[in-house]
Amino acid sequence: MNVIKVDQGREVKLFRNGRNQAVRIPVEFELPGNEAIMRKEGDRLIIEPKKKSGLLEWLRAQEPLDEEFPDLDEDSPLPKDFSL
Repeated sequence: MNVIKVDQGREVKLFRNGRNQAVRIPVEFELPGNEAIMRKEGDRLIIEPKKKSGLLEWLRAQEPLDEEFPDLDEDSPLPKDFSL
């Protein structure tokens, strides 16, 4: 059985930053990176680190290709070696 430890939380200060309300995040709650996702669930604000999108996520988002790949000519000579 998995036991989930629930943090009792910590009191933090809210302040204004221009027209926005902001909160100072204590060092023990720092998130990695420079961006996060925030959502509201009832009275709670949930802040999660934004996941980096990599090549696999990009490939999953692409539409399948409708093109046929050309047949390979197996009798063609191999390419010649060259240097750049």
